[in-house]
Amino acid sequence: MTQSEKPRQAAWVQAALERHESALVRYAFRLTGDLDAARDAVQETFLRLCREDHARLDGRLAPWLFAVCRSRALDVQRKDRRMKTLVESKSLAPAAAPATPIEAALHGEACDRVGAMVNELPANQQEVVILRFQAGLRYREIAQVTGLSAGNVGFLLHAAMTTLRKRMNNED
Repeated sequence: MTQSEKPRQAAWVQAALERHESALVRYAFRLTGDLDAARDAVQETFLRLCREDHARLDGRLAPWLFAVCRSRALDVQRKDRRMKTLVESKSLAPAAAPATPIEAALHGEACDRVGAMVNELPANQQEVVILRFQAGLRYREIAQVTGLSAGNVGFLLHAAMTTLRKRMNNED
């Protein structure tokens, strides 16, 4: 990399960090059950990004980041599994802050219920739900991250949503 390309590379990495860091930490946390391990996986992901060529990842940055993060988080998970039982996350991050305290309370309760229901899904369904709805990835991108086919991703999402819908209807 030439001296003139370094500022552009730094700005690209900074923009990626600002846009994807929190979603990557949440995703890695869901995989590892440990916030420190999740942060380490994300940090290693961005360190790898610093060494990547901007042009090589053009148009597929998010799937690349999630795939690298997943790999690092699963490595941590395998290592930690030998030492301790994994702790599960209890909630999904809310999409937007509610306007009033009452809305905030209702929203919080709903997020907790949905998060608990998601935690009851099989691990492969949990992962695709998180990547789709929390990280905002498309089926093709989820397939790249997980190594599944796009059709399998669609099947897992459909099965997960059907299960969640049934469980939510049973609560009413």
